[in-house]
Amino acid sequence: MRKILLVLSVLLSFNVVATNADEKIIIQDIMRQQESAWNEGNLESFMQAYWQSEQLKFVGKNGIKYGWQATLDNYKKTYHDKAAMGELKFDILSVEVQSDSAFVLGKWSLKRKTDNPSGFYTLLWKKIDGKWKIVIDHSS
Repeated sequence: MRKILLVLSVLLSFNVVATNADEKIIIQDIMRQQESAWNEGNLESFMQAYWQSEQLKFVGKNGIKYGWQATLDNYKKTYHDKAAMGELKFDILSVEVQSDSAFVLGKWSLKRKTDNPSGFYTLLWKKIDGKWKIVIDHSS
């Protein structure tokens, strides 16, 4: 009986590891889609990775913005045209998945004609209605 329980436990742990690996790939794919949308100058598509809720939190150098629309409006104000947006690159340093939430740590960089700003980000993702969404973004 103990051997059966041990085998079941090992099999279940492999399933959890495989599932977490699959979820990491999904999140990384969403972030690649964000890069593409940004680099096409499409902020609305870029924002589809974010939770469309007033509870969304975006933390940047100017403090905390609450809500999806406020975050989009802030992006539009700061990155008013393609030249200001430049070319975005995400370097994902780690993705940690825990059931229906994930924590992503990485570096962002923009390549523009006049400069090349960069910084770091931490993202808290939640699985909402079966889809991964960013619920907290802290970018600096």
